[in-house]
Amino acid sequence: MSIIDLNFMESPYKLEKEKKDIFLTENLRYLTEYHKEKCTPYDNILKAYGYEGNKVSHYEDLPFLSVGLFKRMRLCSCGNNAEIKTITSSGTTGMQKSQIILDGETRALQQKALAAIVSDFIGKKRLPMLIFDSSSTIRKQEQYSARAAGILGFSLFASHKTYALNDDMTLNLEAVKEFVDKNGKNDFIIFGFTYMIWKYLYLELKQRNEFIDMTNGLLIHGGGWKKMQDLNITKDTFRNGLKETGGLVRVYDYYGMAEQTGSIFMECEFGHLHCSDYSGILIRRSLDFAVCEKNEKGIIQVMSLLPLSYPGHNIITEDEGMLLGEDDCPCGRKGVYFEVFGRLKRAEIRGCSDTYE
Repeated sequence: MSIIDLNFMESPYKLEKEKKDIFLTENLRYLTEYHKEKCTPYDNILKAYGYEGNKVSHYEDLPFLSVGLFKRMRLCSCGNNAEIKTITSSGTTGMQKSQIILDGETRALQQKALAAIVSDFIGKKRLPMLIFDSSSTIRKQEQYSARAAGILGFSLFASHKTYALNDDMTLNLEAVKEFVDKNGKNDFIIFGFTYMIWKYLYLELKQRNEFIDMTNGLLIHGGGWKKMQDLNITKDTFRNGLKETGGLVRVYDYYGMAEQTGSIFMECEFGHLHCSDYSGILIRRSLDFAVCEKNEKGIIQVMSLLPLSYPGHNIITEDEGMLLGEDDCPCGRKGVYFEVFGRLKRAEIRGCSDTYE
């Protein structure tokens, strides 16, 4: 069953505001009704909201769930007979973690969306990939961490993979050098979570007084900036450090979360995070949850057309951000573009790389 008609063969950044508003409103309202029917706890939540779908004329008026709710409830819309996998959000030791239920159809949609989004930035050709993590991270079969899900998702773009870390999470410098010697004369992909990239691709190489020529590398990184901010490391410092130890100049950050796997927001060459046609972004005020104006800081709300196996299509996060514009980014991509400032004060710290020890 295909609920929503998503064309993954076209550009994921083609819808302008008027058409995007209609598209999101129709499909998010459909998903709300779908999950209302399939997930009893979600139905109960909507009843508590006083939700009446026929009175909703714009997607900003649809009820949203708090991202923290997924730590406290197992929300599933795919029945007991579905073949499912579980994604767990990252968290510090002893902290409750989100349990995200994925069936085969939802995983397929997520993979197609991720492929379309990332290909718009790095091209469609599969390239050799150097992953700054350990292969042990992805060995579980039925339950994956957010880090493992990220590795598996971005592995779609790899012609072959090399892991830069040993199982004990130490840098395998020989493997990195061998990979670059073999593949470094042409384009290749480097993938990792933000703090781990900083730790191993900058700090450790700097300490060893090593320079490894990765000029032809395309770095994709994400997973939060909380730890980096605590260390007073800005985006400029991050980029300059990677250029110093590896000659890297093509660096793509992305914003995403386990609760909406596949619906990532890539950073363009002008430093703006972009919302694809498969997703929506709103910024809300903390006092009354009214929608913020452009260039006004608030709480990030994320919407996705991909989750069919759980009601994760409309989520208020614990992150602070600001809408910068819509349909007019200099990079030429249509849709909303925005900035993320980090975790809200007193919010739980839970990023894929923020929580890595």
